[in-house]
Amino acid sequence: MKLLPLASGMLLAFGANAANQHPLTLNDVMTFQSLASPVLSGNGQLLAVEASPDRGDGRTLVKRLDNSRSYELAGASKPQISADGRFVASVVSPSLFVQETTTAKQKKKLKNDMVLLDTQTGEQQKFERVKSFQFSNDGKLLAVQFEPDKVDDKDTAEANNKNKQDKRVKLDKADKGSTLSLVVLAAGKRLDFEDVTAFTLSKDGGRAAVAINNIAKNEHLISWYDIATDKVSQLSLPETAQTGALTLSDSGEWLAYTAGKADTPIDERVYQLTLVNLNSGKTRTLDNSAEWTINRYGRLYFSPDNRRLFFGRVPKIVAPVSQVKVEQESDLYDTDVITAQRNLKIWHGGDPRIKPHEIKQYDNELKRTYQAVLHLGSGQVTQLADEQVPDLLLGPQSRYLLATSDLPYRRMITWAGFFKDIYLVDLNTGHRQLLISQQPSGEMPSLSPDGKFVVYFQQGNVYLYDIAANRRSELTAGQSAAFADEDHDYPSEAPGYGFGPWLDDDEGILVYDKYDIWQFDTASKQGFALTAGKGRQQGIQYRVTGLRQDRDTPDTPDNGDALMLHGYSHRTKGDGFYQATLGSAGVKPLMNGDYKLKLLARADDAQTLVFSKERYDLFPDLYTAQYLKPETALRQTYLDEQRNGFGWSNAELVSWTNGDGRKLDGVLIKPNNYEADKRYPVLVYFYRFMSDRLHAFPRMKVNHRPNFAWYADNGYAVFLPDIRFEVGYPGPSSVQALTSGVQHIIDMGIADPKAIGLHGHSWSGYQTAYAITQTHMFTAAVSGAPVSNMTSAFSGIRHGSGLARQFQYETGQSRIGESLLAAPNKYIENSPVFYADRIRTPMMIMFGDKDDAVPWEQGVEMYLAMRRAGKDVVFLQYEDEPHHLKKYPNKVDYSIRMMEYFDHYLKGKPAPEWLAEGEAYRRYKKD
Repeated sequence: MKLLPLASGMLLAFGANAANQHPLTLNDVMTFQSLASPVLSGNGQLLAVEASPDRGDGRTLVKRLDNSRSYELAGASKPQISADGRFVASVVSPSLFVQETTTAKQKKKLKNDMVLLDTQTGEQQKFERVKSFQFSNDGKLLAVQFEPDKVDDKDTAEANNKNKQDKRVKLDKADKGSTLSLVVLAAGKRLDFEDVTAFTLSKDGGRAAVAINNIAKNEHLISWYDIATDKVSQLSLPETAQTGALTLSDSGEWLAYTAGKADTPIDERVYQLTLVNLNSGKTRTLDNSAEWTINRYGRLYFSPDNRRLFFGRVPKIVAPVSQVKVEQESDLYDTDVITAQRNLKIWHGGDPRIKPHEIKQYDNELKRTYQAVLHLGSGQVTQLADEQVPDLLLGPQSRYLLATSDLPYRRMITWAGFFKDIYLVDLNTGHRQLLISQQPSGEMPSLSPDGKFVVYFQQGNVYLYDIAANRRSELTAGQSAAFADEDHDYPSEAPGYGFGPWLDDDEGILVYDKYDIWQFDTASKQGFALTAGKGRQQGIQYRVTGLRQDRDTPDTPDNGDALMLHGYSHRTKGDGFYQATLGSAGVKPLMNGDYKLKLLARADDAQTLVFSKERYDLFPDLYTAQYLKPETALRQTYLDEQRNGFGWSNAELVSWTNGDGRKLDGVLIKPNNYEADKRYPVLVYFYRFMSDRLHAFPRMKVNHRPNFAWYADNGYAVFLPDIRFEVGYPGPSSVQALTSGVQHIIDMGIADPKAIGLHGHSWSGYQTAYAITQTHMFTAAVSGAPVSNMTSAFSGIRHGSGLARQFQYETGQSRIGESLLAAPNKYIENSPVFYADRIRTPMMIMFGDKDDAVPWEQGVEMYLAMRRAGKDVVFLQYEDEPHHLKKYPNKVDYSIRMMEYFDHYLKGKPAPEWLAEGEAYRRYKKD
């Protein structure tokens, strides 16, 4: 590990120079930079953001908001800022060239570095081989943990050979520490600790603690540093006490850690919890009970008020099982020994989870612990979760918390989706009260910050549970608005729109309908439209924005406080920021227009906000403003200048009436240099609702989607229609929306009716494959990862999650609404493979053969059906790729072939050789 000083950073321009005029190429897309991970300092005076191309090395841009200084950190990403804004730390990864020219074996040795920038002096320091780093919340300390030395070093060998009588004891990587540097930022002082296996920083108390473990040297201790006294203190542990978890309370007064016998294998090790008051020096070790013990996965968490310590326990520690091996000649014929070496998984009809899902969840279940709480004042320990109700939702509340259990519903996940029982848990007694049964997992209730009320949505209504009174009230009874999703077109109960913040002292709660925000009083249970119904009248969806979202200390505004709202117009698709006042009905605009706004961050200890503003023809640069004053925002980045030198089209909203009489919207992106009296080839790209992308800047990425800017620059119009589905008939309803939308842009005189291309991936890949069996409107189609046969896909497996696909059809996206056994004809009628003989449209199918969402054999089925019917089909099988292509060569290859495919069929360009004649299988020489 080395610390390398760099030359002081010079002030760098934040923008980019205009390029020379030239067509937009795929290489331009690769090198076009996007912004990610913007962060503000706690005091709101400094901004850092990552700027990275799709292909190549990125940079971190750093700027003081008073415009006094700005910096660029080459090759840096994932910035963090100290609370006072003086220091910025960023990851520095090996360059793309190094990664691409390094062998697979050597690539494992490549590690990240970290660069630390002092924004006052411009000085940069580079830390090599950094595993992780973290600023303390007060910005006074920086902890930098380095990658461990090679696992075969001398200490590891000594530790592994230390107890020769017990060959099971082998040093686990979790037991092996590495160097940690604690940097006292203002003083420029650095404290180095070796063999650190865990570290923690207090939120407010200016303290840090590290667990030091070296089994080979019998060294086990905890060191803690107090910035107020500039002193390092130590807690010595027994020679065999290996520290596990470690944490400090927010105040820095309390230290908690777990420790177990180092000479016991880590998976069998029993840990004990110790609590230390660092101010008084008093120590208390908790004995494990007969019912509960602590294992290696027990995590520690102090409540924000420093009064409780939550920790995870298990009923017992189960040692890992090793497979039986043949050890003597007689074992060769011992059926018990032979069958113990079997490779078998038994799928039982009564299993709570089907076997693939059980396997995917195995590690999570292995690491599962059940939360208990230690009350620091009384010393009382209360078990809060157990094997019947396993999941506790931690929060800042002092008396009650929510807990959940999906155990009664695991078996029905296969066909019905996800549900949970919701419990209210008393932190003092551990008593649990069943609050809601079989609640959809996506509809979790909200416990008020002071723990007095629970609000939840159920079957179209919003309910408030008063904990002290043990009484439920239907808040939305008698209200004219609908609080269930009005656009829900799935065969399941419509969800709600969610909740806004709680009011101070739990006096009220904000609830959303499709458009408006409602304020309900928790005492009177009465409510009114905070936005005065203006949302529904004007077609604007209002939502609270700009509040701090810290889990431990969420913002709780009070009556009379002004709130900042984000508004989205369903009519114009434009965004705005608005203001409402709690307790008074009404809303006023602060700024709005034909653009998209995204609030990205707010300073922890200041009013400063950062947001982006974009259109199709305006890059989403960053702007900063004070809360409630977005109209005074200052532009902070200038990456829109990357568009200079390119022709750039714009996007417009189009509307039409569907065959069932419903109004539909879509986005039309005209070709660059569009001429009104000319018709153009059109690429149709879709999924479900697309019109909300009207003002979205095109994603400058090379992936499984067509790049809109690239296609528009190459003479294509791009059409993004909305699709509305009918339960039981997803295929026909999609075709109806597609054909009516395409006919509309033909009637507008824009689309060449003989040059309409259709592209979809996954769900829209299915729709694409189905559409060409029902209409001959499309000249060519590209279908990525489509389901082609719902009868076989119904009982397929989503290999990424291990879930069966049945619930997708009965209650989810595929929208059949019944099982295959109950409605076989619907599965056949909605499956393109059964109508392959009707196809006249050439289609290119793309699949990764390790697809983790859709079985890739679905592509094979469609290919073989079209091949057997003598249709024009080509199938691209990308090896070792999941649902979305990950390997960059494959993404580039697919993008090029997609353009070549549409150019041939829609523009009449000569077919490339691979399309005209195919490509023979080849095997490359191994290096």
